[in-house]
Amino acid sequence: MPTYIALLNWTDQGIRNYKETAKRAEAFGAAAQKLGAKLLNLYWTVGPHDLVAIVEAPDDETVTATLLQLGGVGNVRSTTLRAFGREEMDRIVTKAAG
Repeated sequence: MPTYIALLNWTDQGIRNYKETAKRAEAFGAAAQKLGAKLLNLYWTVGPHDLVAIVEAPDDETVTATLLQLGGVGNVRSTTLRAFGREEMDRIVTKAAG
């Protein structure tokens, strides 16, 4: 299943309610699962992003729906990256090389 990295930043609402961040993480995982995605890991980070989520989803539409739903709650904004594992990259390089 494709892997996605979501770089998350708290909104004003999200930072005001920082004490609920662990509960919100659990709710995100449950919501992702209902949509057909899986939250593999969530990291709270120091630097330009407040959190980093690693998500698996069957397709771009599913991960987009998952992150739209997350953003709609109002606690975070996201930037999402499609990540390729070693085997996927080997296939891509083979395809590119002809």
